[in-house]
Amino acid sequence: MFNPSQEDVRRYFCAAFAKSRQGQPLEPLETLAAQWIAEHPHYHPALLDAEAAVAAVYATAPTALQESNPFLHLSMHLSISEQCSIDQPRGIRQAVELLAHRRDSLHAAHHAAMECLGTMLWESQRAGRPPDGDAYIACVQRQATKD
Repeated sequence: MFNPSQEDVRRYFCAAFAKSRQGQPLEPLETLAAQWIAEHPHYHPALLDAEAAVAAVYATAPTALQESNPFLHLSMHLSISEQCSIDQPRGIRQAVELLAHRRDSLHAAHHAAMECLGTMLWESQRAGRPPDGDAYIACVQRQATKD
C-alpha cells in the first residue's frame, strides 16, 4: 500500500479488524494494525461497517463535539511503527524507544511522536519542501524530556 486512497485505507483497517475479531489468519501488517486497533477500543464502532467507514466525514481538527479520525490516527501508528522497524529517518527508532522508556508506554510515545510527525508534514507541505527528518527526530527527543 504505497499510495492508497482514503477508501483503501478505511477498508484495510475495517478488514483487519474483522479478521482479527473472527480469529482469521492475518498478514504481518494486518497483525500490527490489529494490535493498534486493540489499543483503541473507542474506535471499534467506526471499524465495524466498512461502508459506513468509507462514507464517514471527520473534522480536520477534532473538537469536543466531533471525534478524531480513527483512520488517520491508526495510520500514524502504523507509520511510526514502520519507521522504527527500519530506523528511517535514521535515529527515529532510538528517539521513540527513549520516549517510550521515559513515558513507560510505547502507546504514549507514539502519541507524542504523532504530534511531531504531524508538525513535520504540515510544515513540509506549507513550505513546499521535503519533510525534515532531523527536525522530526529532534522533536521526538524533546518530547522525551517533557514531564
